[in-house]
Amino acid sequence: MDATKKYLNLLAKDYPTIGDTTAEIINLEAIMNLPKGTEHFVSDVHGEYEAFQHVLRNGSGNIKEKIKEIFHDRLSQKEMNSLATLIYYPEDKIRLISNEFEDLEETNEWYRITLSRLIGLCVYIASKYTRSKVRKALPDEFAYIIEELLAKDGDGYTNKEDYYSEIIDSIISLDRGAEFITAISYLIQRLVVDQLHVVGDIYDRGPYPDKIIDTLMAHHSVDVQWGNHDILWMGAASGSAVCIANVLRISARYDNLEIIEDAYGVSLRQLLTFAEMTYPEDLESCFYPKVDSEKKDYFEDEIRQITKMHQAISVIQFKLEGDIINRHPEFKLDHRLVLNSIDYENGTISIKGKDYPLLNTNFPTIDPANPYKLTSEEELVVEKLVTAFKNCGRLQQHISYLYSKGNMYLTYNDNLLFHGCMPLTETGEFLGMDIQGKQYAGKNLLDKFEEVLRKGYLNKGHKDNDKYLDYVWYLWTGPVSSLFGKDQMTTFERYYVADKATHEEKKNAYYAMRNDEKTCEMILSEFGQNPLKGHIINGHTPVKEKRGEDPIKANGRMIVIDGGFSKAYQGTTGLAGYTLLYNSYGMVLVSHQPFTSVKDAIKNEIDIMSTRRVIDRELDRKKVRETGVGRELAEQVSDLKELLKAYRNGDIVEETK
Repeated sequence: MDATKKYLNLLAKDYPTIGDTTAEIINLEAIMNLPKGTEHFVSDVHGEYEAFQHVLRNGSGNIKEKIKEIFHDRLSQKEMNSLATLIYYPEDKIRLISNEFEDLEETNEWYRITLSRLIGLCVYIASKYTRSKVRKALPDEFAYIIEELLAKDGDGYTNKEDYYSEIIDSIISLDRGAEFITAISYLIQRLVVDQLHVVGDIYDRGPYPDKIIDTLMAHHSVDVQWGNHDILWMGAASGSAVCIANVLRISARYDNLEIIEDAYGVSLRQLLTFAEMTYPEDLESCFYPKVDSEKKDYFEDEIRQITKMHQAISVIQFKLEGDIINRHPEFKLDHRLVLNSIDYENGTISIKGKDYPLLNTNFPTIDPANPYKLTSEEELVVEKLVTAFKNCGRLQQHISYLYSKGNMYLTYNDNLLFHGCMPLTETGEFLGMDIQGKQYAGKNLLDKFEEVLRKGYLNKGHKDNDKYLDYVWYLWTGPVSSLFGKDQMTTFERYYVADKATHEEKKNAYYAMRNDEKTCEMILSEFGQNPLKGHIINGHTPVKEKRGEDPIKANGRMIVIDGGFSKAYQGTTGLAGYTLLYNSYGMVLVSHQPFTSVKDAIKNEIDIMSTRRVIDRELDRKKVRETGVGRELAEQVSDLKELLKAYRNGDIVEETK
């Protein structure tokens, strides 16, 4: 039996008759003529859960736009804002509004009006999907009722007016109005976005990356392009000691150790005890954490402990990094063997032939003759931490999710998504790297990086896993890493040396060349995308809008959507992040103002969207047929037509029912 016949026989198991086959062909052909679904792009959320979940709830302003399209001539701006806020936060808004009514009749009238508006909005939003797809999205409790109500405007007759009115009246009289509004509000949130793309960096800086991943795990359709901070946590969960040290150092630096201890339940007692016994008390230390005294009350002892742990884990990190650099000469990172360059007697460090005084000269665990050797106490701390990270159930669940939903890059509907950069030489060619004895560049380099990342996680129980995990650390800090994109990471200098000239990290040539349309077209072609239609969508580098930087580059071929979700970046960027929407009418870039609080959003109906900017406007509304999904459906139709031909020619026999 040839391969084609074998394949058609397998296909016949799903479509055993001519009727089944033709029905599916008709179904798929019809789906391809629906409008393209809306894609929502976010990036660099960095643990800022409240701002992130608000952007998800409002669809980057998409819900409010739909409300305007339907109700612009029937509702005031205040009424539209109130309806939008109700959809974003239905439970809280209902409780707040309910307190404003004087009697039951007034309350029921509000329910009646609101339900009518929500049903009308839901009908409009659901109209671009098949009934089957909408049915799958319906909440279980009210599925039948909502499906009936969504059919109302499509009737065109008045035979069922009393029927529909009775449904609404019954919902209210049975005291289920609040629950029904909540259910249909979340349905609207779900239907307004067809696919969510997270272009990297869920972790670090902000306090709740775990809640963000919990939210993503409950999302109906999402993909993730890993960021440099994500792979650091992925490496930590895989058992990489150096990645764990980096994770802890960053968490201590930003006073965010709660994510380690409270969210993931990893004990830091061993590290704290070691730090307390080893390092002197120094609240003026360069390891003093970045604290927000306006939002949190601090005990002096707490700050002292964090400062000591911060220093202890940083020194351990520098030692572990030195070991990797010595193991891998192909990494070409000998210049980052900083502990070799310290004059421990005089308290100075030599950098590029010049001596600089150190801001901190406390190195009680370093042997100048063998600076990268861990003490027995440090070895015990590292061993305990590696075991704790590898055996943390919730962390493993989250990292497993990132591996299942994530990639180094994604090609989707003619667009190329990756977090950081495409490493280039100064002359604009793809920059190569030796990995395990073979040279890789361009798309092949990112594919190889992804391969070693996955192997590092799959082999986390093996003793020789360092051969993969060392590359995970390289992705965090290496000059040819597509996730880092700089010649060096000057962490040591930023702690220990006051002269900011030593802090310089030169960006890869990509960051200058991505303004060039030809360069972007070359990269799109490398990944098999149409260079004249596609876009590169990046995160990673905050767009400094207040300094005049434009997130849209290379005549629209490049879009950078990291504008500063993280509060740590907002002083530099001047705003609180970009998101991107891509619907059947084209692409719209949305910039956001800083998010204040959920309470403010609910009570004062404050939304954080500020500006919508059209990037591409489709001359004709794009249909599913013209998307990547549509091309896959077209292939399925072609296969089904071959099966249909085989049935009619008698090459395959229909199943008798």
